[in-house]
Amino acid sequence: MSAVLTPDALVESLHAIGAERYHDRHPYHHRMREGGCSKAEIQAWALNRYYYQSRIPVKDAIILSRMEDPALRRAWRQRILDHDGDAEGEGGIERWLKLAEGVGLDRADVVATRGILPGTRFAVDAYLSLVRERSLLEAIASSLTELFSPRIIQDRVSGMLANYPFVTSETLAYFTARPEQARRDVDVALAYVRRHAVTPDSQADVQTALRLKCDILWAMLDALDHAYGERGQVPPGAWRP
Repeated sequence: MSAVLTPDALVESLHAIGAERYHDRHPYHHRMREGGCSKAEIQAWALNRYYYQSRIPVKDAIILSRMEDPALRRAWRQRILDHDGDAEGEGGIERWLKLAEGVGLDRADVVATRGILPGTRFAVDAYLSLVRERSLLEAIASSLTELFSPRIIQDRVSGMLANYPFVTSETLAYFTARPEQARRDVDVALAYVRRHAVTPDSQADVQTALRLKCDILWAMLDALDHAYGERGQVPPGAWRP
């Protein structure tokens, strides 16, 4: 049996997982950042990523429903408000729809998730299964990819504004609030993990959950690259430029 890690050592191990597996290392992300994607590839990314964005409050509602601690529920429910907003036309999902429209997609098609890749649907649905079927500790730990999201947001925004004339700062307004929201969310999730992952098995579960979440995000970019990159193998029923 492995030795129990201190809370700080456990957090260091999570950062090591991100350094190895987070999707800022994916070739598709690098091409997006460096101006190597066509407009169609940016559109395909916006369309497919919408399915992930639209499932985030569903994922958080599942996690929320499993919590017994009112204080934890109060802290976690802010995530749902961030994405759904307090009223029509507000929140992160609305801002993502404006991003999709800004790169030339039809809003109704995006909302209906018409044409998203099978790989996208399978990956995102696997995330919902993870938070529904695994322990609450693992579900919360899977959200800790937000430890690494500020760096990918900075790369993505600066690279896209510099390299794609059809992208504006208004198009990318979704990302304005996300770094601060992510830091707040990480504080809540990391405090829970540090408090509850206190055995070798539970610490291993936390690490595995984070790896799985990284794999899900990586698989989404794999699907995009296979369909809209050099191979250009768009599966039946998927969006075609």
